[in-house]
Parts: sequence; C-alpha cells; structure tokens
Amino acid sequence: MLVRFSDVFPLKPSRYHEVTGAGAYGFASVCCGNTRNAVIWLSEGWMHEVVTPLGLQTHCDPHQILIGKCSNSTDVLAATEEALRSGVVSLVIAELTKPLSLTAGRRLQLAAEVGGSTGLMIVKDGMGSNATQTRWDVSPVYSSDDSTQMRWSLNKNKSGTNSSWDVRWDETARRIFVVPQHVQRTDIA
Repeated sequence: MLVRFSDVFPLKPSRYHEVTGAGAYGFASVCCGNTRNAVIWLSEGWMHEVVTPLGLQTHCDPHQILIGKCSNSTDVLAATEEALRSGVVSLVIAELTKPLSLTAGRRLQLAAEVGGSTGLMIVKDGMGSNATQTRWDVSPVYSSDDSTQMRWSLNKNKSGTNSSWDVRWDETARRIFVVPQHVQRTDIA
C-alpha cells in the first residue's frame, strides 16, 4: 500500500522525527512555517554556521523562532528533551553532531508524547535512532523552471511504507506542493 504525502506531512505532533541530506535545513524551515506557535531551534555553541531567523522568513514568521546555543551535544539533547516535555513550544528543532542512541531516541519520543510537541532532529546520514517516527532524506532536484524543487524521501515510517515525492515551495501560497509525476503514454496498436 502506497503512503500518501498528506499522511506523513505535516509531521505528526507528539512525535519526534529526523531529517538528513543537503536540503535538511530547507525541510526544517518549511516545518517552522507549518506551526502557528513558537519554535525553538537548538545547536552546539561551537558551530560557526548558525541559522538566523531572518533567513527563515520565506517559510515562516522569524519572530516565532527562538535560537538556543548549548555547550555540547549532551546539552543539546537535554535541552531538546526538556523543551519537548514542557509543551510550551509546538516544534523543537535540534542540530545533532553525534549519533543518537536508541535510549536517547526513546527519551525524545516520550518527551514529545508528554508535551504534545513535535521534535525534528537534523542528523547526518546513519546517525539517527530507530525510535524516530519518521526519517526523511531531502535533496535538491534540478528543474529548469523552478529553483525550489526538492526530493523528499521517507526512509523510515513507523506508520506505514516508505516513499519519495518531488515537492516545490510556492512563495505566493506559502506552502509545499507535490510535483505531479510525468506519465509516459504508450499507444496501443
């Protein structure tokens, strides 16, 4: 059974999810735009490249984004868990630089359930946890007429099968659209 895009995006609340790939930050930015409440974005203090709320304004209101810097990866996980558990923000995004253990992933999942918040961990390929609800791999797709086109591949899905979609951002509508697949017709003689 094929999974529909609308069954897996927007991300399920009260769960934690993971994203990887060259388009991971774009995916996270779109997720920020899908929430009406405050978002907290956590990373380690030593990281030189830092997301700026003004850079996210294409997808969301930059005033709803809180940026948190932690001293190390353990503190990022602890702050993420506390923010998810608190329920004060509807989305918690964390940039992780070390692999997530099954125990850490399970703790994040339980915290999201308690707080009713959605967690999104930006991880490198192979660094995720089996406790995640979904894992996405996001990459840009070349299109001569649309520079916003991306391929969103669902590589792990606790609720069903995996799939891939080509999507694009519509600036006017301020939302993601699935790009229709081209169907090749054959003439029957």
